[in-house]
Amino acid sequence: MTLRGRLTAAFLVVVLGPVLLGAIFVASTVTAVDRSRSTERLAVAASTVRTSVDALCQQLRATADAVALTGDPPAAATQLVGRGLAAAVQITDVTGQVTYASPGAPSMPWRDCSGPVETQSGPVRALAARVDLRDRAGALRGTVAAAQLVDPVFVARLAAVTGVAVTLLGGASSDRVTHTTESRDVRDAVLAAASAVDSERVTETTEGRYVRRIGPSTGQPLPLVLSVPSERPPGLHVTLIGAVVLAGLLAVLTAWRLARVTTRPLAELASAVDRVAYGDLTARVPVRSHDELGRLAEAFNRMTRETGSYVAALTSSRDQLRGHLAVLGDTLASTHDLQRILRVILHSAIAATGARAGAVLLVETGGMLAAQCTEGLDGRWPEGDADGSQTLRVPVGVGVVGAVAATGEPQRGRVEPTEVLAGEPRCRTYVAVPFATPGGSAVPTATPGSADDTGTPAVALGVLALYDRVGAAEFDDDDLVTLRTFAGHAAVAVENVRVHEEAQRLSLTDPLTGLWNYRYLRESIRREVERASRFGRMLSVLALDLDRFKDVNDTYGHAAGDTVLAEFARRVRGEIREVDLAFRQGGEEFVLLLPETDARGAAIVAERLGAAVRDTPIAVEAYAGPVLVTVSVGIAVYPDHGSTGREVLEAADDALYGAKAAGRDTYRVAEVRPDVPTRELPVLAGAVSPPDGLPRAGRPVPAHREPGGPARSEPAAGVPESSPAGPAHARPEPADNPAAGVPDGARAGPDAARPGPGGGASSGPHPPRQSRGR
Repeated sequence: MTLRGRLTAAFLVVVLGPVLLGAIFVASTVTAVDRSRSTERLAVAASTVRTSVDALCQQLRATADAVALTGDPPAAATQLVGRGLAAAVQITDVTGQVTYASPGAPSMPWRDCSGPVETQSGPVRALAARVDLRDRAGALRGTVAAAQLVDPVFVARLAAVTGVAVTLLGGASSDRVTHTTESRDVRDAVLAAASAVDSERVTETTEGRYVRRIGPSTGQPLPLVLSVPSERPPGLHVTLIGAVVLAGLLAVLTAWRLARVTTRPLAELASAVDRVAYGDLTARVPVRSHDELGRLAEAFNRMTRETGSYVAALTSSRDQLRGHLAVLGDTLASTHDLQRILRVILHSAIAATGARAGAVLLVETGGMLAAQCTEGLDGRWPEGDADGSQTLRVPVGVGVVGAVAATGEPQRGRVEPTEVLAGEPRCRTYVAVPFATPGGSAVPTATPGSADDTGTPAVALGVLALYDRVGAAEFDDDDLVTLRTFAGHAAVAVENVRVHEEAQRLSLTDPLTGLWNYRYLRESIRREVERASRFGRMLSVLALDLDRFKDVNDTYGHAAGDTVLAEFARRVRGEIREVDLAFRQGGEEFVLLLPETDARGAAIVAERLGAAVRDTPIAVEAYAGPVLVTVSVGIAVYPDHGSTGREVLEAADDALYGAKAAGRDTYRVAEVRPDVPTRELPVLAGAVSPPDGLPRAGRPVPAHREPGGPARSEPAAGVPESSPAGPAHARPEPADNPAAGVPDGARAGPDAARPGPGGGASSGPHPPRQSRGR
């Protein structure tokens, strides 16, 4: 049998069989569907009626409550009736005598919204809600009833809300109609059908209407009958028979024509498909019509053309990608923003491989892989993993990425639906590639892995992991090669950033003491003065110089002098706050910056530093006894002793010379500039801080000066009488010249070698604070 004959026979069977069965099915189910839909409409209407009546009753109760709670119930009743919240309000006393009734109130009896159903009979004139009327002491004074008229308008509103015909009966068991929206020709049939049922069951009339009776019941005291017309079309069976006959005739003619028209284009399409299957993307199908087969031929031709274009574009993109990787590597190697570098690498890797999600993880100290940047991982964490949505952390050696970091071997594969990767997001496919420095160096950890020459286990710097390739296909070897290239760039970038950070740190710190150096002092004092000026705070600058340090070098040697300097720096760090900054200016000279500190606080710090050095001699290895050293301190405060960082530092140096001249092992506060209005700032014996704990610039604090020890008991020692009171902490607008952070040239003083010429201040990075808390 030919394809045309098979198509004709199949079409007749497929068309006529369902038509015959459908006709029978339609005839038998239309009635059931009609009854079901009508029943559903009546159920919805009944629910709507209950809701409407309940809403009306609640409104009436609220109205009655409002009247009962006012001091003048008649006035409140008149106002509420005027607003339309109730048709009438009636107030009775405890004996049942009516004390107030709204004009034009409906005639009695009123049907109570909450009254027992069995006690309510007769036609319904109005719905009412009653509440108790009590005096201020709570004694019962009577009742308040709010009523709403039940009339044809009310019944019409119910019909409009429900979309069905509504009939209000004369009583709970009466068939007499009070109000109705039914037409006269079906009213008797509806009432007869409603009388035949004693519940809310749906029944059908002979005129083709479905009827349901609701109420009276608790919460719905109205006896109502609801009805809807049948939606079953007339003459249904005759129409179905005619449709079956006509469909049979049309099916025979259509099958023959369709089989004839269909076979030829299908043969041509099959031939073209075979050619494309063997790689010939130039195959085309003739378009002989504009029907579905014609559109199929056009779509096939368009598909082959676009496929050829995609193949050419992919080939070109592959070549361009190889060239762009080299450019990307140069760009990444010249950037020091690690987060930006890793984001570029991750986004490029995702775009190159078609992955849906990915992450770049770096190995932290202690053998933990932590995600530095992620893409598309939201919603991929196992249920109940509270931390997964926040960060991706995997121990080295655990899971896929942990194993890749520990072994240095890349991995790719597919995850079964029931399998869960330890500590990693859900995925179907994955690929993970490790990366290390170009020389192959790694980060030592305690996690088992490959060991280096010293026997210390080592892992890679990090891992580049991608998940779920677009199209649900597994990652292939080409993706692995591409990721190895991106991982190499990531390793170079990480190493460059670390080398840059280490070089920057070394350029700003003193190698002997570990304190910040003179270069960072110039930058920091400019920044701190700006901050103090901006926020109206004070900044104290302490210039420190070890007394007779040249004798230490001459007596014990320069190695011992280095030991003394390192130990002195350690003690300084132990006496200052975390926010304070300590610098080695040069030789045995040091500088402290104390933000938000006035002269009083700086004097306390100076005394503690002097005691820390004086009371505990410094032990020097290879010498019989400890080395006794003392320190002299000069104190200057911004803005009292200078308006720029250079001026404040010079004032602290001048105060240091005064401390040296006073006999050393003491401190002095700089003289206040004569051009600045000042007030006296004595050192308190029992200091009392302002309410916020910070001294305010320009606010005098009356106090008593605390002697500074034997060397500080002289009038010139400690804080001078001309020192200003006030607080210290602020952020200013730049006022001083960064290039003038220190005086030019070398200045000699007692037992002190001054540093050489100062350069311009840098606006470079701000490393972490050097000091520990007090």
